This record gives sequence, structure tokens and C-alpha cells, in this order.
Amino acid sequence: MELVGKVIQVLPPQEGVGRNGNPWKLQGYVLETLDQYPRKVHFEVFGEDRIKQNPCEIDQLVTISFDIESREFNGRWYTSIRAWRIQQGDMTQAAAPAPAAAPVAAAPAAAPAPAAQPVAPQAEVANVDPFDASAGDGTSDLPF
Repeated sequence: MELVGKVIQVLPPQEGVGRNGNPWKLQGYVLETLDQYPRKVHFEVFGEDRIKQNPCEIDQLVTISFDIESREFNGRWYTSIRAWRIQQGDMTQAAAPAPAAAPVAAAPAAAPAPAAQPVAPQAEVANVDPFDASAGDGTSDLPF
């Protein structure tokens, strides 16, 4: 999946050592989407190599490619958004190919306009209150 927005916050990096003794590093960011009603999205980059390959700064326009994962711990569910690629700028517009100019074909001869149909006179509508239940004709099967 991809998401485009502006980085509004760079969170402090987190570091630790896994169960197998390998060190790990996690960098968190907050992105604000460019929608009419912007949303804030917290995402993470896991691994020192990916953090170095995908640097982000505040107020930078980015396109992130990410995976969403949920996991359960003590009866509660936690969801994380892990970015695996961060590209500078709005890549969704750059990736869309420009439409090719289509040749203009000669217009076919215009078909004759259909003859005007006579308009039936409209029946006069009675001035009835639509919210008055007693004004109906009693044939409605609606419960109200």
C-alpha cells in the first residue's frame, strides 16, 4: 500500500536487543495526509539499514510504501504500519503516465433531430400536507 503526505513529526529512535541477541532499531514518524480532511498517521521504519536508506525530515513531502500488521498481547490487539520504502515527493502523480493525445477524427454527419413529442398536460396537484396521515387515500401499505 502507499500513502502520500507531509512528515510533521520525527519521533525518537528506539533500540534494543532481541531474544536471539541481535540488536534492532526502530524509527517512528507522524505523517499528515494531503486530503481535504487531513489525517495523521504514525508509521515506523524497522532496521538500521532501512532507516539510513529512507531518511525523513519534518515538513518533507513523501510517499511511503508500507505493510500493516496487527498482533495480540494479553487480550489486546496492537496495529503497526511498517514502511519499507520512503520516496521524496508525491510519487503517485509522477508514476501515472501522461495521457497520449488522441487524434481527432472527423465527426460523422449529424443525424436529423427527432421530432418533438407533444407534452401531455399535467394534472393539477391538490394542496395536501404530506405529513398529515388523515389526508391519504388509505391505500398505502406503509406503516406510518
